[in-house]
Amino acid sequence: MSRGAPFVFLALLVAALFEGCGQPPPEGGAQGGESTGETTEETTGAETTQQEALTPGEGALVVYSGRSEELVGPLFEQFEEESGIEVQVRYGDTAELAATVLEEGENSPADLFFAQDPGALGALADEGRFRPLAQHVLDRVPERFRSPEGAWVGTSGRTRVVAYNTEELSEGDLPDSIFGFTDPRWEGRIGWAPTNGSFQAFVTALRVLEGEEQARAWLEGIQANDPFVYPDNASALEGVASGEVQVAFVNHYYLYQALEEQGEDFPARNHYLKNGDPGALVLAAGAGILDTAQNPEAAQSFLEFALSEEAQRYFADETYEYPLVDGVEPAKDIVPLSEIESPNVDLSNLDDLQGTLELLQETGVL
Repeated sequence: MSRGAPFVFLALLVAALFEGCGQPPPEGGAQGGESTGETTEETTGAETTQQEALTPGEGALVVYSGRSEELVGPLFEQFEEESGIEVQVRYGDTAELAATVLEEGENSPADLFFAQDPGALGALADEGRFRPLAQHVLDRVPERFRSPEGAWVGTSGRTRVVAYNTEELSEGDLPDSIFGFTDPRWEGRIGWAPTNGSFQAFVTALRVLEGEEQARAWLEGIQANDPFVYPDNASALEGVASGEVQVAFVNHYYLYQALEEQGEDFPARNHYLKNGDPGALVLAAGAGILDTAQNPEAAQSFLEFALSEEAQRYFADETYEYPLVDGVEPAKDIVPLSEIESPNVDLSNLDDLQGTLELLQETGVL
C-alpha cells in the first residue's frame, strides 16, 4: 500500500464492511465498531461501542484493539493489576483501526496496535508505523508467527477449518481441498462469513499462494453454489449445527466454545484440510508498538505479559486458541499445531487488505 492510500483504503473498507452487513455506514467515519459474542470476535462493523475518551500520556498505555473486549479485556485488567500501569483501550474492527492509525498519522494517540489477524499488522508495517521490537520479545514465539523485520509479534494462533454437520456428513464425505467445494454438488450446502477478518485474511493468503485468478475462480465457484451468508463465524457454526447448511468455513475455536456451552452432543465437528491446502491456513493474532507511541516502555511491558505463561495459558484455556510460546500446550482435545498441515506462507505477506476487499467486491461476495 502506498503512503497516499490510507484515505482510499479507509473509504473502501467502510463501504465494504457495511455493504456486507446490509447497513449504511455511520456518519463520522470508521472509528470504533465491532460485533462480538461472549468470547469471540467478528469484523462486521455493524455496531458501534460507546467508549470513554482516550487521554494519552501521563503514564497510561493506550491500545487500539481489534480483539474484542469480551476476549482480551480480562488480560488488560490482569496486566493493570500486576504492573500498576493504567490501560486505555479503543476496541473496534482490526482493519478499521489500522486504517484509523494511517489516517491519524503522527497524531495517533495509540501506543500499541493489537490485531485479530496479521494482514493489518503487515499493512501498518509496510507504512513504517511500528517501532522495532526487542529481540527477547520476538524470540518468545517461532519465526513463522512474527514479523521478519521485528515489527510485530504473534500472541495466539488459530487455524481455518471446515465445520461440518455430523448428522448429515462424515469426514469421508468432505473434499481434501478447499477447491473441492466449488463442485456443483455443494450448491445450497455451504455457509460463510465474508465480512469476517479471518476469512478475508484467508482470501489474501489464497491470492498469495495460488495467484489472483485462482482466488477469483474459487470465490466465483463458491458464489455459484449459492452459499448462505452469515454475519459472523459463530452464526455460521450454528447454521451448520441446525442443518441450515452442511458445512461452513470458520476458525477452529468456535467449535470448542460451542462444545463447552452445549455439550458433546453438539452436531458439528471440525475438518482439517491437508497437504498444505490454503483452507488449513494458520493465522496469528498479534501486536506491535506504534512509531508515535508516547509510552513505548509500557507497550513493551504488555507484550512481555501477553507472551508470559500466564497469558498464554489464558488463550489456551479460555478462548481455545493456540498458545505460541514454547512449553504451553493447547486445551485438551484440540489438534496440536504440529499436526496441522498448513500452507507455507509468510504471514507478513498477507498485507494487501485493499486488494482483497476489491476482489471480494468485484466477485459480488461483498
